[in-house]
Amino acid sequence: MSVNALTSIADFEKSAHEKLPDFAWSYYSRTSDAGQTYLDNTEAFRRYRLIPRNLRDVSIRDTSVTVLGSNLAIPVAIAPTALHRFAHPDAELATAKGAAAMKTEMVLGSWSNHSLEEVAEATPRGIHWFYMPFYKDRNHMKRLLDRAERAGYSAIFLTIDQPINLFSTGGSAPRSFPFPLRFPNVFDEEPPHAIGTAEYRQCLRDAVKEPATWEDVEWVRENTRLPVVLKGILSADDAKMAVERGVNGIYVSNHGGRELDGVPATIDVLPNIVRAVDGKAEVYLDGGVRTGTDVLKALALGARCVFIGRPALWGLAHNGEEGVQQVLQILTDELSLAMARAGCSKISDIQPSLVVHQSYYGVPAVKVVPKSRY
Repeated sequence: MSVNALTSIADFEKSAHEKLPDFAWSYYSRTSDAGQTYLDNTEAFRRYRLIPRNLRDVSIRDTSVTVLGSNLAIPVAIAPTALHRFAHPDAELATAKGAAAMKTEMVLGSWSNHSLEEVAEATPRGIHWFYMPFYKDRNHMKRLLDRAERAGYSAIFLTIDQPINLFSTGGSAPRSFPFPLRFPNVFDEEPPHAIGTAEYRQCLRDAVKEPATWEDVEWVRENTRLPVVLKGILSADDAKMAVERGVNGIYVSNHGGRELDGVPATIDVLPNIVRAVDGKAEVYLDGGVRTGTDVLKALALGARCVFIGRPALWGLAHNGEEGVQQVLQILTDELSLAMARAGCSKISDIQPSLVVHQSYYGVPAVKVVPKSRY
């Protein structure tokens, strides 16, 4: 199946399932417990109805947006995800190139097979953002922050909804791999143990701080000149506390349903977070974004941009850099068309009045029924 034959994100998901080895598909598609949150992330978008405005000149649409001071051609970026090497030999280098080709950005995960310097060198014209875990050794954290600044990264992302890292317990990845792996953004020097072994997992437990606290966030904020984004916020109170501590971006996320099952879909909590932040920080969202219409709804409810995780990996698995680019192109085309039909010629035209919850019309909620995936 050629890239051009795929016309939707669902097509790329199916292709990835066909191409990926079982261990890779299992890792990427893993959900917490029964997968209620994972399923609801996508179903929740259907609970919002669009109220288009007509008789407007939408012959030309501009999908560009400014995020953290950088201009993106589309309000869709790639979320920090681990182990891109499972999907393609070029791993994060291919994902970053695909994002750069669409003039948007990938947040480089620390569990990358390539160093942050290598990714920056591979995409010299790209926008570079870096995700960093919390470490017990503050000197190590400072070295990583300095490395990111020297390599030209323009923001630091911190995941706060993972108090226990399952990778360090062996609970979310296979114990052995059919190809070489390394994590040059986690350790100053790679441990002398094979990844997946009990000894290696002990090195991770010794390095990563679990759980992190607000004091750790404050330390990062004080030790970098870069904007700081907190990923994993679902509580309005947490959003307010983040803003009080000088955080620049609030990233609404439930970890793609991979952490605590039973939490709300991100699109459902987005309006509350936006109200709590009150314009004092940018707000982003991931979780369940599969169409351009989903993007439109999230922007109308207050997100500055959305992030995609699994869809980018599906594109990577299908055809490397070109597959990632095609996934982003599909979302761009769908968003542009949805904007035209909704009466919006530019991102600033997308207002809250464009969207209402289905309960406004007395439409009963649709029960989410778990189903097998291929």
